[in-house]
Amino acid sequence: MIIPVFIAMIYQILADLILVIHLLFVAFVVAGGLLVMKKRWIALLHLPAAAWGVLIELMGWYCPLTPLENHFRHLEGSSGFEGGFVEHYLVPVIYPDAFTRELQIILGTLVIVVNLVIYGLIIFNSKK
Repeated sequence: MIIPVFIAMIYQILADLILVIHLLFVAFVVAGGLLVMKKRWIALLHLPAAAWGVLIELMGWYCPLTPLENHFRHLEGSSGFEGGFVEHYLVPVIYPDAFTRELQIILGTLVIVVNLVIYGLIIFNSKK
């Protein structure tokens, strides 16, 4: 009896760990350019991450971390969730209405705009 509970707890920890990694990745996609202002080499990590985040949103795809988290939630014994990470965890907090394709495009565009501004500031300040 103890072993199945222990295994379920491990799956829950893994699912929660993936959730935290996913949240950190989303934050890095949106605002990682701010780190580039301090350490320029971070752009080598941030630009591909931002491009991936924008593609996920604009193309209507799901990040591979979403089904992985759901897999561990199912193994743990819970039902997981439908849709993507942003749709499930972030949108209900930021936008209480239903998540639409238009909102997904707006979020992807917002990532582009925020990062263009940040990288524009970096380029402008580096010319001084």
